[in-house]
Amino acid sequence: MMSDESRLREFGRMICSVAAGNHLSRESAMEAYRQVILNEQPELQQGAFLMAHIARGPSIPELSGAWDALDRYDTAKIHTRLTGPVCDIVGTGSDAMKTVNCSTPAALIAAAAGLPVAKKGARLVTGVSGASDIMEIFGIDLGAPLSRAEQCLERYGICYLPGEAFLESGWARLIQSMRFTSAFNIIGPLTRPCEQNNCIVIGAYGPTVCNQLIAVLREIGMPAALAPYGMVEGGDPKRGMDEFSTAGPTRVVELKNGEIETYEVTAEDFGAITGDFAAIASHATARDNARAILRVLEGEYDTPLADFFCVNAAAALYVAGFAKDYRQGFHTAKEALSSGKAREKLRQLTEIQGKS
Repeated sequence: MMSDESRLREFGRMICSVAAGNHLSRESAMEAYRQVILNEQPELQQGAFLMAHIARGPSIPELSGAWDALDRYDTAKIHTRLTGPVCDIVGTGSDAMKTVNCSTPAALIAAAAGLPVAKKGARLVTGVSGASDIMEIFGIDLGAPLSRAEQCLERYGICYLPGEAFLESGWARLIQSMRFTSAFNIIGPLTRPCEQNNCIVIGAYGPTVCNQLIAVLREIGMPAALAPYGMVEGGDPKRGMDEFSTAGPTRVVELKNGEIETYEVTAEDFGAITGDFAAIASHATARDNARAILRVLEGEYDTPLADFFCVNAAAALYVAGFAKDYRQGFHTAKEALSSGKAREKLRQLTEIQGKS
């Protein structure tokens, strides 16, 4: 059995090797991330490894190995009797163009249109507010047992799975203490706490990351996925957002039946109108963002912000097979929003997963 000092030295040599540009096998990456997740290395070594890895640029086998470790050693699971599509809508964060939280209202709208959504999320990493910050303001109990999320998904076709609840040891400890982007920003959104989850819309903070996400999803057997990288018309294409944009074009990487396709769409492909980024830009605080979402859910249905949410809900309906294309998905999403059903989904969510 290897001594503690030997394990420290071996991990240190691995850090130096990664920093020098060498790659790990999927199995070696899983072991490295296992040690980080289970806190088997000093924090200084953990941080050095995470930074060396993201700075060099992780390979697909390495990201798949990191996902293996996170899934095997740190992800609690819920199980439901649902059959058919169960979707997730999530983003990596760390994007340059900060918007009002989009995945949360998009999940509510998609669920209101009849698509079961097991949405996961976390607190902010680099922005104003993460999904968990918004959900907490809405009254969701982030510390509630996962059995309540399971119950909510089965009864109402919607649930929220906070990373703080289903990733209780390694990931939660790391993400709360880090203020820099790491491979966890890539693999964290790929976690599958709901085993019935078989399609996903997963926005990313850069085009290369979109490619990586879809490649890893294919490796781990996800049947269908979209990875959007939204941009602003006339802006720097290197400064984008981790969702479909209504302020400019969106580069999309799609996984379907094991095949990967890359293409570009605009708001007009959905039946919406390209507008100013200011209409969807993040406010100064999480509470301001939550208020903006509630205004849409409670009646501001025909605004640029409402269209932004519906475009992203439409993507979920499309990838799940609930719409034949983005345009039909957008029409369905707008109907679900204007009917008041999306606001009702939030009420149902808080009924079961809310603070008592």
